[in-house]
Amino acid sequence: MTPRYRCSACGNLTRFDVTSSSRTRAFHHYTTGGDLEIEDEQVLEHTVESVVCRWCDSAAAVVEIDPADA
Repeated sequence: MTPRYRCSACGNLTRFDVTSSSRTRAFHHYTTGGDLEIEDEQVLEHTVESVVCRWCDSAAAVVEIDPADA
């Protein structure tokens, strides 16, 4: 499930710059023409490094919320 965020400083619920890192495993299928199609991609590890509010540029005031509360 994708987390939702809220900025406590300005009330923003919709615009955030999220920096994250992912480690994946995927099947790379090349056509005879050399075009790549990525299939069966699995996320092995995903880490959110920072979340910054787009409206007020605050990182300290951004909190993760329950999607039902948004």
